[in-house]
Amino acid sequence: MLDNPRSPRVRAVAKLANRAARSETGLFLLEGPQSVSEALNFRPELVVELFVTPTALERHPEIAQAAEEVGADLEFVTEQVLDTMADTVTPQGFIAVCRQFPTSVKDIFAGEPKLIAILEEVRDPGNAGTIIRAADAAGADAVILTGRSVDLYNPKVVRSSTGSIFHLPVAVSATLSDVRERARFAGLQIFAADVKGTDLLAARTEGLLVAPTAWLFGNEARGLTDEDLALVDRSISVPIYGHAESMNLATAASVCLYESAFAQRS
Repeated sequence: MLDNPRSPRVRAVAKLANRAARSETGLFLLEGPQSVSEALNFRPELVVELFVTPTALERHPEIAQAAEEVGADLEFVTEQVLDTMADTVTPQGFIAVCRQFPTSVKDIFAGEPKLIAILEEVRDPGNAGTIIRAADAAGADAVILTGRSVDLYNPKVVRSSTGSIFHLPVAVSATLSDVRERARFAGLQIFAADVKGTDLLAARTEGLLVAPTAWLFGNEARGLTDEDLALVDRSISVPIYGHAESMNLATAASVCLYESAFAQRS
């Protein structure tokens, strides 16, 4: 059992909470039984190390079985060691170190996608992870994070996706202009989620959401710039029928992605 929280190995894992360490090593931190289970079930080849407390393994014996089936070694650690490794205040007993695995923008559009989410300068890791999760749930083909967005492998992005980063392709460090050109060449229309746009209900009524679509979502505070909006085919707004001052970005993105998913499947 690994029991020294000051050991170099434990410190190396803990450093992956920092972007510099992730960039240098090409690794990232995965926390919690749900995310670890998704990695083992969908992308086991990415798992480099897997740490667990005995108590956590008693609660989730299915993870031990999944690890055995794919040949991944489980290493027991003390609660103190796990606390040192983890980015969260109250870790759930499982930590994995995984290899980063971004997809190229070129490969995404080569697959003839019908629904894509593009994140431009989305800085909040919780929002980014939740949008990836929503895109996965809505059956989207991919998510693209531009270079001005949060790091895909930020621990909070990974946690907020609850394993969805292992389910669909995610590209990083793209430029919006390049994504736009590739989307157009692949036959996708580009819709921007913007408060000044056409009402989403009207867009649905007019049948605009049936065609292959790339949804563009902007910064949480500032939204999209005029230059960004000039690159899209149409701006769409999610109406607020109650008295809320605004809508959370991830919530609005979920609505837009599902409206397209409903229309494309109807």
